[in-house]
Amino acid sequence: MTLKAWMPALAATAVIGLAACSAGSGSNDSGTDASETDIVRHSLDPYPSTYAPRPSGVTLIQGATVLDGIGGEIENGDVLIENGRIAAVGTGLEAPEGATVIDATGRYVTPGVIDIHSHLGAYPSPSVGAHSDGNEATQPVTSEVWVEHSVWPQDPGFEAALAGGVTTLHVLPGSANLFGGRGVTLRNVSGRTVQEMKFPDAPYTLKMACGENPSRVYGNRGQSPATDMGNMAGYRAAWIRAADYRDSWHEYWEAAENGEDGDAPTRDLELETLMGVLDGEILIQMHCYRADQMAQIMDLSQEFGYQVTTFHHAVEAYKIPDLLAENGTCAAVWADWGGFKMEAYDAVRENLAMTHANGACAMIHSDSDMGIQRLNQEVAKALGDGRRAGLDISDGEAWAWLSSNPAHALGIADQTGSLQPGLRADVVLWSGNPYSTYTRADQVWIDGAMSFDRRDESQQPVRDFMLGQPGEGED
Repeated sequence: MTLKAWMPALAATAVIGLAACSAGSGSNDSGTDASETDIVRHSLDPYPSTYAPRPSGVTLIQGATVLDGIGGEIENGDVLIENGRIAAVGTGLEAPEGATVIDATGRYVTPGVIDIHSHLGAYPSPSVGAHSDGNEATQPVTSEVWVEHSVWPQDPGFEAALAGGVTTLHVLPGSANLFGGRGVTLRNVSGRTVQEMKFPDAPYTLKMACGENPSRVYGNRGQSPATDMGNMAGYRAAWIRAADYRDSWHEYWEAAENGEDGDAPTRDLELETLMGVLDGEILIQMHCYRADQMAQIMDLSQEFGYQVTTFHHAVEAYKIPDLLAENGTCAAVWADWGGFKMEAYDAVRENLAMTHANGACAMIHSDSDMGIQRLNQEVAKALGDGRRAGLDISDGEAWAWLSSNPAHALGIADQTGSLQPGLRADVVLWSGNPYSTYTRADQVWIDGAMSFDRRDESQQPVRDFMLGQPGEGED
């Protein structure tokens, strides 16, 4: 099943799961009303987003080269933003009364960059020595932890990423464990709390890791897993427990809704997250390098009936694009990182382009507080390497690696990731071709609100942590 075919199916499954856990009324086959107040439920979203878009006006960007994020490229194109949404994309658009009109002649307009693999807020920012709080490396299965409870909203790396055109980012816990915990998708806006940054209604994710990281961390402690076979055994044991836990809750709910007496199962936060995966409500984002390991993980997912949404790092994705496509699984990769450990040894610079050209969903990612600031240049490198290898990939196609593909992999493509009418107006106006090292993001809109303006310091947000910090040239 392709990713585009799979995502609506996931959405339908999630709705079913939400309905099963939400309050309401029910009846049994005999027509007797079940007392919902007596049925034990638990919230699927106990820490909901409190994000509120900033006020925005009407903006018409005129005369730019427009890369729409889904393969299209429009010369002398226009983008109209109204009520925080993309209102129209095309040529010769007329400005509504009162609109701000921006002459973008010679410049480029794209959807905002989406980084599917970030640790901002949870891992150290070298510039300020921020805490490292994103790796619960205490036991191989820690699916009960949520990285949002470690995200530091004051990390100045968010502003640096915004200056690089990043409007949405997905923050993950680390990769020490087989199951590292839940990830969170954020709007790249200033907030006092992480809830003020959370992307509304974005699916939760679960970070998993295969290969050297968990086997090294726990093998060095003299415990399992110490090998790839130990990794696989650990996954399988956890999924077996999760399936039993899921079945116990569903049996309880079914019986209770039919008016039968019975005790609710004991709640288990670790298994609750894994149950969410099995019910199609939580998306798997998995650290994995080698082709053979990824193939085994896809076999594992078929054994237990869940979906691997994306393999992260995936330096050997170019070897198995057909398997990725068949399983509806994406690859999130670097442009040119490789050789820094054995499982990264067979990296090639053409990985991203080759994976894409052979039919799989592929995208760039940072995994770095520095790399997130120039993901457009990372794609430029991958695109250039692909073209030198003889792959005919257009500028418009390649922008999907930065926006619509990560949006699909995060379950938010119906909200952002492309310049289509009705979607959130997450837009970047670049000073020139965004694949040039000389190009900078001139202006960035999030939900239609001006969020960064390179030429206007008042439109360059600064986290509270940086207020009063010594500036350049100060002691």
